[in-house]
Amino acid sequence: MKLTKKAFSFIFFISVQLTFAQYTEVINSNRPGVSKSAFSVGTNVAQLEVGPYIVKEEHTPLKYDVSGFGVDFTARYGLLFEQLELNIEGTYQNDTFTDNRSIISSEDKRSNFKQFTIGAKYLVYDPYKNAEEEKPNLYSYHANRSFKWKSLIPAVAVYAGANFDTKNNPYTAPGIEGFSPKIMVATQNNFSGGWVLVTNFIKDRIGTDYSDFTYILTLTHSFSPQWVIFAETQGIQSDFYADNLFRFGGAYLWSKDFQLDTAVTFNSKDTPSVFGVNFGMSYRFDFHVDKEDNGNSREDADKRKPNKKGKGKNKRTDDFDDDGSL
Repeated sequence: MKLTKKAFSFIFFISVQLTFAQYTEVINSNRPGVSKSAFSVGTNVAQLEVGPYIVKEEHTPLKYDVSGFGVDFTARYGLLFEQLELNIEGTYQNDTFTDNRSIISSEDKRSNFKQFTIGAKYLVYDPYKNAEEEKPNLYSYHANRSFKWKSLIPAVAVYAGANFDTKNNPYTAPGIEGFSPKIMVATQNNFSGGWVLVTNFIKDRIGTDYSDFTYILTLTHSFSPQWVIFAETQGIQSDFYADNLFRFGGAYLWSKDFQLDTAVTFNSKDTPSVFGVNFGMSYRFDFHVDKEDNGNSREDADKRKPNKKGKGKNKRTDDFDDDGSL
């Protein structure tokens, strides 16, 4: 089987960049799921990930329902080291809470941040770093897609942050306000054939009366250079709220720095039942410079080799013919 020039180049970019650095040729977004990748965006890369959503909840035993909309957002920045990433993330929601326990229903308009967190993530173990055997085989499509036992060893990152909750927030447990710690361990396995498994284990609002534990498992599959699909499960355990959520969706790579995505979220219970739909985008501002190559940034590489129209063109793409050969 032969690869097209575009598809082979895409696989080559990802394989090489994941082997030697956090920075990748194409945008590395955590969307459309809610799990966090073990890898950072790369030094001197600023990235914005945002997604508006609509939500519908119905609690059968307590006879109330919630309908509204919101937006979740994340700002990420790679600072000092390839392994280090600073980020700000939050979720703002505006909805109507309807109490149906009496003959005449009552409505309560609500709005606030469900979450607002500032933190930092650091990659503590990278099994792909300087691994010569992980380099792609430029002459064999099947060799690149065959299973490798080493792929069972995940990359591991740790995260520490601080939540900020306002007083009398309708989306948090009673008495929770001000700052509280949040920690996370994130793992990532990059399997052959475009499969990636990400797991997150999170302890949130530590030290409060309603600290919760969350686990997230996300499986993504890239079946073309532009299209990715994913499935995700999220479990939440606390005295205030417990749930098991499921998400399915996909993303489209519009350009190297711009991604569009969508997903649906639901659960399997009625205390309350949850259904949500979100549409999102991710955009990066790429100022990365590879220190080892003395200014080998993406812009520098583009300028060094103009295409036939006189505009910049990535050098590695031009090294391959349409059939993927050199």
